[in-house]
Amino acid sequence: MKYLILIQSNPQSLAVWETLTDQQRTDFGLGHLRLTEEMREAGVLVAGEGLGDPALATQVSVRDGETITSDGPFAEVKEHLAGFYLIDVADLGEAVAWAAKTPDAAYTRVEVRPVLDMSGWEF
Repeated sequence: MKYLILIQSNPQSLAVWETLTDQQRTDFGLGHLRLTEEMREAGVLVAGEGLGDPALATQVSVRDGETITSDGPFAEVKEHLAGFYLIDVADLGEAVAWAAKTPDAAYTRVEVRPVLDMSGWEF
């Protein structure tokens, strides 16, 4: 079963980040690198990445067959997705155990969400 571990950036996590020393910030980043490698070695990692600031986003819509793009987030947000791990594990318990290892979980919350398997859906 695939699960997505979602890492959010929000006012609470940003406030905590501001209190960290340079060494703690370095350790935080290294923690993500170690976790990624641990997941890879365990064979559960499908993908994992940090995401750029929402100000770097491009919005895409299609109207009357024409693709329209605009810069930046759709709305000003205080919370946004900062990164993710997509893992393939046996069950929710195992997904939660991996989520608990994210450096972010020590300072704020991370979200675990099942990925829907739509391969058997008929339309």
